[in-house]
Amino acid sequence: MSTDDDPTHAAAVGRFLAACARALQAQRFDKLLLAGYRGPEADLKRVTVRALMLRGRPQLSFVYSHEQRDLTKNLPLDEGLAELPALLGPAGFANAHLHTQDEELQLALSRKGRWSLRAGRPTATAPAAPAEHNREKHRLLTLDRPFLAALGVADAQQRLVPAMARKWKQINRFLEVIGAALAASPLAAQQHIEVLDFGSGKGYLTFALHDHLRHALGRDAQVTGVELRPDMVELCNGIAQRLGLQGLRFGQGDVSSYAPRAVDVMIALHACDTATDHAIHMGIRGGASIICCAPCCHKQLRPQLLQPHPLRPILQHGVHLGQEAEMLTDGLRALLLDACGYDTQVFEFVSLEHTAKNKMILAVKRAQPAAKDKLLEQVREVKAFYGIREQCLETLLRADALL
Repeated sequence: MSTDDDPTHAAAVGRFLAACARALQAQRFDKLLLAGYRGPEADLKRVTVRALMLRGRPQLSFVYSHEQRDLTKNLPLDEGLAELPALLGPAGFANAHLHTQDEELQLALSRKGRWSLRAGRPTATAPAAPAEHNREKHRLLTLDRPFLAALGVADAQQRLVPAMARKWKQINRFLEVIGAALAASPLAAQQHIEVLDFGSGKGYLTFALHDHLRHALGRDAQVTGVELRPDMVELCNGIAQRLGLQGLRFGQGDVSSYAPRAVDVMIALHACDTATDHAIHMGIRGGASIICCAPCCHKQLRPQLLQPHPLRPILQHGVHLGQEAEMLTDGLRALLLDACGYDTQVFEFVSLEHTAKNKMILAVKRAQPAAKDKLLEQVREVKAFYGIREQCLETLLRADALL
């Protein structure tokens, strides 16, 4: 791979943008990845740009990946190309990687403020599998369900919108996980099911679970999505009302202050830091048979791990400290759930290719209680070894005498 350093911003960036335009014109554009953001949006991580067809017209789809949400903007090709220079400006991204069918181009800004443009051949891919192995994977959800078009996952012709392919995979994987949990839980033969979904956002998974329970399984499901942002609540309620979806509603609220209630399935995906602990606590307190969380932002234990203990020299590196805090936080949550009468798994939800927040905690109420004292002793030993003074979920459970 050769390197060609250009002394000016305009020269390197101009050549890169021209290559993007040529690839689009020749229909050989695969994707454009922008990383190393330097602007004012603290939680913006990257932008992914792909070419797609919408209503028969070529478009560029920009997916802005923030810490806890993705925002998608689709633009005609000319407008999309005009958007790129600003993304590489002084308050934009320091790294851009163009993938085409012919080559890969990487534009990077050095610490000295110089742009470099590197060209290489595309990464080799494995040979295509035989036709019989290329069949579409069976999905629990089909693209003809009306809510998918209303949410922008499918178009008016019930075809998958290319920019939503990752979300589509995530939705179906979520239904697989919940479906298996239902079959293994006390809810297997229960007709009426109460579901609470905290941090429901735009409602992709909330609508999908409601549809699966009611349409596919024929259950009398009452599904409530709870979201902090009033615009998302209004949007989702509007879609539910327009489609006449019975048993589905959205409300504004926060898990840490939400009024306790009986619930069968408790969901909290990407609840930040101790919000996951409050969600698990609410599920246990409400008698949930299934508790499903995808945690993020493991902040509470991190400063506590700086206390003197044998691993201090290892954890002096920030990346190690963050990884250890994540593992410990979710490991303790799993032990505490087990102590409260659940069978708990911690596993990869979907590949890192599809989302950076890929860990899931799934707890299913067991028929017989486990050795509670032994599990709580394990919690004490882990806390003592790492110098952990407090973990939010344990504090909440002990305050309600649930441990």
